[in-house]
Amino acid sequence: MPYDLKEIAAISGMPGLYRLVRPTRAGVIVETLDERATRSVASARNKVSLLHEISIYTEDLDQTVPLTEVFDRIQQHYGADFPLTNKSDDRDLTQFMENIIPDYDRERVYMSDIKKLVTWYRLVSTTLPYSAEEATEEAPAEEQAAKPEKNASGKASKPTAKDELSTAGVISSATETDEPTNPEAATEAPAKGRGKKKSE
Repeated sequence: MPYDLKEIAAISGMPGLYRLVRPTRAGVIVETLDERATRSVASARNKVSLLHEISIYTEDLDQTVPLTEVFDRIQQHYGADFPLTNKSDDRDLTQFMENIIPDYDRERVYMSDIKKLVTWYRLVSTTLPYSAEEATEEAPAEEQAAKPEKNASGKASKPTAKDELSTAGVISSATETDEPTNPEAATEAPAKGRGKKKSE
């Protein structure tokens, strides 16, 4: 995947993003996603939202876009020169969102969510390596290695499993930000689908 978000989390009551280190009896040891990598303990009472389980609502009730894919789209569109921050003009942020996810759900994705997305992307893109090029280079080699077996059997290979789309919901609003959050917005990553209650 472009950015490995499996161990990156947003934690309620703790601003920013964190890398999960290891669990403890009292909670989990985490470190800040910055150059300092300051470690602390997030208690079991804190809501931990893993970024790879978070998705963005679209106008299609059966479709969401995983945050990993959203980050990949941003990187492909802007490269290393990402100009936006959570302080950018709302019109610029709206245009940015329309460029990245043209069919995002305008009713359930609030401006506070877009600002949080921008903040998270800036943290991730300046800290984690982007591995899309490496994955692209490895793919042809894997396909070439599979060709002799395919030709010998005379049958086309078929995938053994289907990729499942993460349905954790829209960006979690559990973490603290400098921007006001719409009071009607979900405070945690809700379940996919219009009209459903947020997941526990």
